[in-house]
Amino acid sequence: MSEARAKGTGGARGTGGAGGTANPPATSGAGSAGGSAHSASDTGSAHPEAAAGTTRPRRRQARGEARITQLLKAAANVFCTTGYTAASTNAIAREAGVSPGTLYQFFPNKEAIAVELGDQLLNRWRETYGAAFLPDHLTLPLDRMLDATLDPLIAFNCENPAFTVLMHGSEIPGTIAQGHDALHMTMLDRVEAILGGYLPDTPPDQITRIANMIFILFKGGLDLIMAHEGDEREAYIRELKTALLRYLEPLVC
Repeated sequence: MSEARAKGTGGARGTGGAGGTANPPATSGAGSAGGSAHSASDTGSAHPEAAAGTTRPRRRQARGEARITQLLKAAANVFCTTGYTAASTNAIAREAGVSPGTLYQFFPNKEAIAVELGDQLLNRWRETYGAAFLPDHLTLPLDRMLDATLDPLIAFNCENPAFTVLMHGSEIPGTIAQGHDALHMTMLDRVEAILGGYLPDTPPDQITRIANMIFILFKGGLDLIMAHEGDEREAYIRELKTALLRYLEPLVC
């Protein structure tokens, strides 16, 4: 529900820029655009101790994973502050408190960082909406069903503002856009299934229209929610639920 669109449109987007800084030095590690690249010094694979089964390679692997987490957190902050297009690997390295050379040991460019971060956020979003759209919610009154469904979705977006930046930008890497579009269609199917439970005699094409309207209302309300904080944010959450309730209640009742 992070982006409203008619079912089946897919949504073509640009593949996005790969950089923001000059090419990395020839001595730096090179990873694929689809994820992070660990250098030999971080995985320990270049050391004879690995064959001996010592714990040193495992420690170095843990250090490498911690560094990747640090870089992805910094990238999320930079993307939220400047947007994806204006962000650079130098800015991400500076936010992480490391040198650009250290960053290049794990990611060859900005696009690779965005893809890795986007994959992680999409996986967490998939888990979140899976917990939000449960068949048991059909047994709840409409207002409580909206609470049970919307609260985790809103909380995820508020806690992960980089998700919105990466999913909606015009120059985001194509793999992120494709993953988001596929997930959007799955979520739309889930919404239609829930609506079908409340409206068993409604024609399928009307169910689809109602589901698309719900997405539009949710997207617009979410934009307002994320633009505010504190009590004002809570007020907009209540307004969004009220709007959806008043839209759905006459249909359901």
